Amino acid sequence: MELKDKIVVVTGAASGIGRALCVRFKAEGAKAIVCADRDEPGAKATAEMVGGRAFRTDVSKEADIKALIDTVEAEVGPIDLFCSNAGIGVGGGAEAPNDDWQRIWDINVMAHVWAARHLVPLMAARGGGYLLNTASAAGLLSQIGSAPYAVTKHAAVGLAEWLAITHGDQGIKVSVLCPQAVRTAMTAGNPDGVASIDGMMEPEVLAESVVRSLEKEEFLILPHAEVLQYMRNKTNDYDRWIGGMRKLNRRFAG
Repeated sequence: MELKDKIVVVTGAASGIGRALCVRFKAEGAKAIVCADRDEPGAKATAEMVGGRAFRTDVSKEADIKALIDTVEAEVGPIDLFCSNAGIGVGGGAEAPNDDWQRIWDINVMAHVWAARHLVPLMAARGGGYLLNTASAAGLLSQIGSAPYAVTKHAAVGLAEWLAITHGDQGIKVSVLCPQAVRTAMTAGNPDGVASIDGMMEPEVLAESVVRSLEKEEFLILPHAEVLQYMRNKTNDYDRWIGGMRKLNRRFAG
């Protein structure tokens, strides 16, 4: 996908990965960039940086996502690329409170579902469009110390696969972004955590990787190249991989 002259929507645009994507898309010549976030002042700041529009959007609410899509389609134009990027982290295992499980499920999974529910029919009717869903390397591997994060990111990857399989013949392109640690608000309190074992990536570096992968319309976007080998290790010998992850668990969650 060439981003020049495209209408792009980015959720979680107030900072971090979302802001870096907006800035990079502007450099690629996007026609309009819509910056959506629950943090309205942050979304406005990003919009000012890229000459775009800001929308206060709580992606844990289907009504907010529908309103975002409907408003952009009516007032800006047909959405070419929708980046469902907003996400949160929650620690703990099965004992994590139900409210925490529900909130992270709504944001990390259902937000992607709702975006597809309301946008894919519009895109299909006009011959195509592009969905970029931010997941995590945790969705391909796992997450030490957080069952809710690992589970929801796996679900996000599974949904992206399903969308690509089911709607590809309608012209719908899908990419899923699966980085390890990126220097954002989510990692600010844990710079030496397990996700940064291969280094902490700057959001601007990640954004460059995203643009290059979108150009090639690659389904799986891996800014950290090491993740591909970890995936191969996992599928080659699952039991050995589980053993290695248990060692990481002892090191980082002990």
